[in-house]
Amino acid sequence: MLDSRRSLKGPAPAVRAEGRAAPGRLARLAGLCGPAFVVSVAYIDPGNFATNMAGGAQYGTMLLWVIALANVLAMFVQALSAKLGIATGRNLPELCRDHLPRRVSLPLWVQAELVAAATDLAEFIGGAIALNLLFGVPLLPAAAITAVVSSLLLMLAPRGRRRFEATVAAMLGVVLAGFAYQVLLSGSLAGVAGGFVPRLAGSDSLLLATGIVGATVMPHVVYLHSALTQHQGVPGGSGENARREAVRASRMDIGVALGAAGLVNMAMLTVAAATFGGGDPGSLQAIHAGLGQVLGPGAAVAFALALLASGLASSSVGTYAGQVIMAGFLRRRVPLLARRLVTIIPAMAVLAAGVDPTRALVLSQVALSFGIPFALVPLVAFTGSRKLMGDLVNHRLTTVAGVAVAAVISALNGFLLVDVFTG
Repeated sequence: MLDSRRSLKGPAPAVRAEGRAAPGRLARLAGLCGPAFVVSVAYIDPGNFATNMAGGAQYGTMLLWVIALANVLAMFVQALSAKLGIATGRNLPELCRDHLPRRVSLPLWVQAELVAAATDLAEFIGGAIALNLLFGVPLLPAAAITAVVSSLLLMLAPRGRRRFEATVAAMLGVVLAGFAYQVLLSGSLAGVAGGFVPRLAGSDSLLLATGIVGATVMPHVVYLHSALTQHQGVPGGSGENARREAVRASRMDIGVALGAAGLVNMAMLTVAAATFGGGDPGSLQAIHAGLGQVLGPGAAVAFALALLASGLASSSVGTYAGQVIMAGFLRRRVPLLARRLVTIIPAMAVLAAGVDPTRALVLSQVALSFGIPFALVPLVAFTGSRKLMGDLVNHRLTTVAGVAVAAVISALNGFLLVDVFTG
């Protein structure tokens, strides 16, 4: 009887433990999610508004395939970046500094800073335009207000990462809701299937397509993502399972966050295509006015609120990425708020000079596309190194795909340079 009682009671603790294990594992996986939502905001920044809406207005749904392709490339690149941080416990700028000759790493740092500056230019201008559209605030003071509010967001980043991630995710939700509302009003999903057939219509469409890639695959968050995940794994030994679990969680994180960002980008283009019917409105202000005339004032307000949420969130993420870039390449840190004061200068100068802000946004995204290979080549090289990555090293096909992505983007940029300088 005693043995029987033991046999009856014995399994019970194991069942209870197993019951506790499942939620515990889910909680761990959930705890590893979040970085991709921070990263994803950069994929729907104000530069995306300018390039996607311009693309839809001028070419209808023809460039939808470019957005879809760029989003797949973004997921691929961010998955490599997240895995690099998890596997090595280091971020991409730190690895560039440690493993590349100084004559290579210093120019890489300079171009990375220029990329971050181009990003900040787009984000401050976008936020300023949104405040101007919503409240009539002149562009220069509106840019300053954007800097102040996004600086408050930045204060959450170093010591309240979870709050920062949650706030940024909420702003992503605002952008998504705004464009979902506009899609419902415009009925812009009708006949979009043809937009996924790859084609272009001359060098102007190539310029916009390159800008869309530059606005979607963002170099500064390639650097940032590896920093956000670098403390999630335990390199070597008993930490192997933890690292693999973190990689799985990061893929789920990326799929959800960047999937949502991709839907927003497609919605931007289809709304512009349905609203403007082949006529280029020329500026974000004109797009806002056109949406109000065609779809009603609610659509115009939704557009402006989405633009404001995008500008505020992406500007704080851009400055955070700039901090990671400087600290990694140079082992130097400056206070985030001091960096914010410096990064607002180019945007204020552009606005003060009277440059068309929408044109500046589009050109900033083209400039960003030139920074992609400089982030992607070392990323592919490092994630293909078994010495650095251990069992998480890239499969050969992954490395080949990474090389192909870098080559295609570099070729597009080379063609664009020839087109720009030869007319």
